[in-house]
Amino acid sequence: MASFFNVLCYSLIIGTLLTQRLVASDESREPLTAIDRQNIDLIRQFYGERAGKRATAWRHLLHQLTHTHTATRSDKKSVSESTQLEGINRFFNQLQFIDDDKLWGKKDYWATPNEFIGVGGGDCEDFSIAKYFSLLSLGVDEEKLRLVYVKALTLNQFHMVVAYYPHPAAVPLLLDNLDGEIKPATERLDLLPIYSFNGSQLWLMKQKGQGQLAGDAAKLSAWNDVRLRNNEQELRRPAINLDE
Repeated sequence: MASFFNVLCYSLIIGTLLTQRLVASDESREPLTAIDRQNIDLIRQFYGERAGKRATAWRHLLHQLTHTHTATRSDKKSVSESTQLEGINRFFNQLQFIDDDKLWGKKDYWATPNEFIGVGGGDCEDFSIAKYFSLLSLGVDEEKLRLVYVKALTLNQFHMVVAYYPHPAAVPLLLDNLDGEIKPATERLDLLPIYSFNGSQLWLMKQKGQGQLAGDAAKLSAWNDVRLRNNEQELRRPAINLDE
């Protein structure tokens, strides 16, 4: 029994430290827009104060990764896509990994970014979907981004990552919650690609590159569902509260 309470206390401490790190003050932060505050309020009212702090940190990050101040702070310049990839990957990889059956009481549930931030954790699909939509919101071209289903060979299980193509013929860079370092797909020998998709297309992945076009992404019902819920800002409650 003592060990259980030690683990519980440790989990609570880690959760508190994570929230503090996500909302750490930053003098370079810009004022949030009305839309940002509506998004934060929506998440806070539905999931609670700690969720609202995570949402605030997320919205500030999106602003910071859109433009950065020059030395004089009087002008702004665009942030490189490589910096955006690093920032988004690092931010979301701080959240807790937990299986759908434990968190949502379902075998497979794809959470929207708002739900992922609100709940404070999720599985590989949730990490990837949040990164994908965040990069789109930063202005990264959809043609450069794909969600990729792979087989994680070391774990012997299916997994999802985000692939970023600097140009159409490039070997993609992978954003992953298993390996926090962004690497070219050719360096991830532990991942076997199966298929990939974005907002419009679906590809069969026969190589660690472009793959073979296989049709419309509308074939994927789970993807259609999460996009619809994201557009409508629909929120659902998990089976457990990770903030308690």
